[in-house]
Amino acid sequence: MERSAPAPLRAPAPGIGMVGYAFMGAAHSQGWRTAGRVFDLPARPVLAAVCGRDRDAVRAMADRHGWAATETDWRDLIARDDVQVVDICTPGDSHAEIAIAALAAGKHVLCEKPLANTVEEARAMVEAARQAAGRGQVAMVGFNYRRVPALTYARTLVAEGRLGVLRHIRAAYRQDWLVDPAAPMTWRLRRDRAGSGALGDLGAHLVDLAQYLAGEELTGVSALTETFVRRRPDPDTGARSAEVTVDDAALFTGRLASGALASFEATRMAAGRKNSLRIELNGEKGSLAFDLERLNELAFHDHTEPAHTAGFRRILVTEPGHPYLKAWWPPGHALGYEHTFVHQARDLLEAIATGVPVSPSFAEGLQVQRVLAAVAESAEKNAAYTPVSP
Repeated sequence: MERSAPAPLRAPAPGIGMVGYAFMGAAHSQGWRTAGRVFDLPARPVLAAVCGRDRDAVRAMADRHGWAATETDWRDLIARDDVQVVDICTPGDSHAEIAIAALAAGKHVLCEKPLANTVEEARAMVEAARQAAGRGQVAMVGFNYRRVPALTYARTLVAEGRLGVLRHIRAAYRQDWLVDPAAPMTWRLRRDRAGSGALGDLGAHLVDLAQYLAGEELTGVSALTETFVRRRPDPDTGARSAEVTVDDAALFTGRLASGALASFEATRMAAGRKNSLRIELNGEKGSLAFDLERLNELAFHDHTEPAHTAGFRRILVTEPGHPYLKAWWPPGHALGYEHTFVHQARDLLEAIATGVPVSPSFAEGLQVQRVLAAVAESAEKNAAYTPVSP
């Protein structure tokens, strides 16, 4: 079975300008570089320029990933005539300033999650995106796990009513890169840079996936957070120890608008768990379960079947009729983590070309930020139930 070649391009090539060049920068580069070679896009993106403060490091990254030019000031990147899309892969403390400036300059924007460090910043970004939309600009948040074909397909099954009335959601995202108390400080452990710890880094994905799959929003939460290692060596300053100002772990329950109950766990202190994301939905007619470590599979239980044959079935989500898969390989040939960024780039470019509303929008990113703020407030109040602010 041969994969057909993409059709001829139908529009001028959009220039991509990316701010940030570390882990997420590499992942996003893969997405931009590959999308037009796999999907029938209106136009194939051009990797115009990448920006970072370290001139030598950003030049090395550009050479490695195929970026044509480099900048050391994001303002210069936004001002470039060959940049039409600004991709923000920086720590959360700079998201709002860069995104608002890019939108004001007439650029489309992709911003990594979480949208901002505070609800107030996120609101300002949503207003900037609203004004920009009137000029035909697109602004999207980078919740890449929505683009796992199995999870996109799970949303289809829920929307089709295959689970019936939703009762429960269980979601957990566990990593172990901070288990060692000698692990050094990074920007992710500083509240002024990251906004929060595991809550914003991992919990944001869980909140977005829960609301995306359910098709409804969380209305209130009850939460606990903990910082297990409160001081760590700081290689940037040479200090023997510096204060960790974010959470290592967050545990919270929530209620959705329909009354369904949800539980969430986000931690970077789960020994042996490298990047374990699991989510399960239970409804009156069936259940769905997904495990990122088996990202080409979706577990589905149809509770309307006879009890003596019913049970969870393994759906291998690699068929041409599954989301995104028509453009890839023959059935059974698995995809990986990096493909979610290819799908993300494809969806944004399609939205720019067609005017179809983009998702997740900045407004959806703001809703996630509201939930994270409610979680933090509840934890400060010893798990008191806290409504998600409108």
